[in-house]
Amino acid sequence: MQHRNLGGMFDVSAIGLGCMSLSGAYGGALDVDGAADLLRAAYDRGITFFDTAEVYGPFLNEIQVGKGLGALRDKVTVATKFGFNITDPKNPVSNGFDSRPEHIREVVDASLERLGFDHIDLLYQHRPDPAVPIEDVAGTVGDLIREGKVLAFGLSESDAPTIRRAHAVQKVTALQSEYSLWTRDIEAEILPTLRELGIGLVPFSPLGRGFLTGQLALDTIEQGDFRYKLARFQNEAAAKNQRLVENIKRIAAAKGITAAQLALAWVLHQGDDIVPIPGTKNVGRIEENVAAADVTLTPAELAEIADAVPAEDVVGGRYWS
Repeated sequence: MQHRNLGGMFDVSAIGLGCMSLSGAYGGALDVDGAADLLRAAYDRGITFFDTAEVYGPFLNEIQVGKGLGALRDKVTVATKFGFNITDPKNPVSNGFDSRPEHIREVVDASLERLGFDHIDLLYQHRPDPAVPIEDVAGTVGDLIREGKVLAFGLSESDAPTIRRAHAVQKVTALQSEYSLWTRDIEAEILPTLRELGIGLVPFSPLGRGFLTGQLALDTIEQGDFRYKLARFQNEAAAKNQRLVENIKRIAAAKGITAAQLALAWVLHQGDDIVPIPGTKNVGRIEENVAAADVTLTPAELAEIADAVPAEDVVGGRYWS
């Protein structure tokens, strides 16, 4: 597996693993031992960058990650997140955000206990909290860095002005945002801001929550699956978006690779400061994704892909509209 430098701070595998699905976001959760086996299999195949959060499960995901990677602690980089007011485990984001300094500290201590680690490598604010100035958030994480509980500060789904304000208080190492062939909103303003400031990009859902693989059977998505109500997966929208996926499959077949590998390779080719974190519960998919790091796309192929999947042709919003 090739490695990349993330935000001037971490040497990580060019492709990481998003762990959200392990605790049931896309259907049934793996038990702790099953998740641990999968995480170690990912490491054995070259992945050294893993992404979790307290809200995944909630709480279960960090336990899974800690169990799976504890023995590999000095060989892997693990990111987790704070920022939600989790009072209802069955609907953990229903009570909105909470990035108050005292809550950040509570979450970090609880996350360290669940993970079984003595520090967090990369700590993200999961979503901006309109009730708390970003300067207070950055300052609190800065204090945690000085105390040794955290190594680096990250943001998730923040806009360019917020990134700049945070970075002025505490260096931001990475921004996590959705980025793929069918979600390219960050290209106009956010990606240039990251590059100006030396901040790495960690794209989540680089395979469009599985849609861009061309292997997702929409009629098998159940109500417990996070994608069940997402706009892009609904009826007419899904049918129109499937035409774009067929274009990806056609180009991939001509190159002798899978649609997933083409889509991931496209993301990787957008810059060596980008480390995507596709998620899966399947070792075979991990192997397929890892192989995408070795795919080379020529300028002509990149142009062909862009023409075949125009961002403006994607139907439906990223979430429920």
